[in-house]
Amino acid sequence: MQLAMVQDRILPLEDVHQAYFDRGMFFGDGVYEVLRSYNGKIFALEDHLKRFANSLDAVEIDGIDIASIRKYITAAFAQSGIANAKIYCHVTRGTAPRDLLDSEDLEANFFLTVTELEDKSPEKQRGISVSTHPDWRWQRCAIKSLNLLGNVLARRDAAKKGCQEAIFVDDAGLITEGAASSFFALYGHSEGLPEDSKPAVCLQTSSLVKNILPSVTRTYVIRAAQALGLGVVEESFTCQQASEAKELFVASTTRDIVPVVSFDGQAIGDGQPGKWTLRIMQEFARFV
Repeated sequence: MQLAMVQDRILPLEDVHQAYFDRGMFFGDGVYEVLRSYNGKIFALEDHLKRFANSLDAVEIDGIDIASIRKYITAAFAQSGIANAKIYCHVTRGTAPRDLLDSEDLEANFFLTVTELEDKSPEKQRGISVSTHPDWRWQRCAIKSLNLLGNVLARRDAAKKGCQEAIFVDDAGLITEGAASSFFALYGHSEGLPEDSKPAVCLQTSSLVKNILPSVTRTYVIRAAQALGLGVVEESFTCQQASEAKELFVASTTRDIVPVVSFDGQAIGDGQPGKWTLRIMQEFARFV
């Protein structure tokens, strides 16, 4: 007799709900996307859909119509009536008995939730603390896959230290990004440029290599900085360089921009959100 056990119940295998046989549960075999709305309008929907399509293509999940996904998202959001919402959706390769190699006739599974966003304004006003953590994730972080155990462990470690975000550091000692955010530093004049062409302040963040998620929010943060006349440097930097920055901040879909006032227990600047970070926050708000 083939059987399964769910919590403390032993069941015939055929009586177990099909959700337990989703390849996303067995292997993290799927990709996801997170969007948000501001005051009743979904922000950067097409940017997110493009990244979702790229992730699906990268892991070879076929048969998903992005136009249909767009309709699902907009319909569910409209029905929710939530002005400031977090919209999560994922696609898995399908439902089947546990085997690494899937059958070619699997039908992909789609799942979506619309929930109310938590108010993060206190974090924005006072800033947050972050701590570093080894980057234990797989090497294809540009794919927004369901494999997030490395992120979970890093965020748990940060929470134990009283921090609100973990910042990944790779084997070369270079910062990549946050567990659920992009990471930014603000410095003075750029090195290597003629004195008369140096911007007063430069924004630096890691370049989009394979271990960096192509964050939609990151794109708009860079545009906001450029609109303010700041220089932008897309290059990795060390923990020591981060601790010496004038200002630090993280950015993500659900939080947008949040100042960082403490890095591995060391105060950044005067321990308050920096003036350029606040200006970038204001400029970012113009996009939304």
